[in-house]
Amino acid sequence: QVRLVESGGGSVQAGGSLRLSCVAFGDIYCSYMSWYRQAPGKEREFVSGIDEADGKSTYADSVKGRFTISQDNGQNTVSLQMNSLKPDDAAMYYCKGRCLSGAVWYDPWGQGTQVTVSS
Repeated sequence: QVRLVESGGGSVQAGGSLRLSCVAFGDIYCSYMSWYRQAPGKEREFVSGIDEADGKSTYADSVKGRFTISQDNGQNTVSLQMNSLKPDDAAMYYCKGRCLSGAVWYDPWGQGTQVTVSS
């Protein structure tokens, strides 16, 4: 069974920082892991992703220069360091993986972690 678990959400004031983490559990290899977010009344949007093989990362324009994605402790664990947070960053943040278990590729989602930013 492939399962992603996020942690690290919380409430901060504008300008503050939070660090989100996501761990993929199971007998799996995740070649790509990413973060999405969804604010109330809005569609889920891509925030950042990282390729496990070469460490190449990508970011949404809205978070470039403020957020940093990284792989921690080897594969299947990814973090998102969020600095200079703005009220517009408030959302439920979800981790998503591109993961191989056995001979089957999966695209699992985590349950989400809430980020609240007050002005």
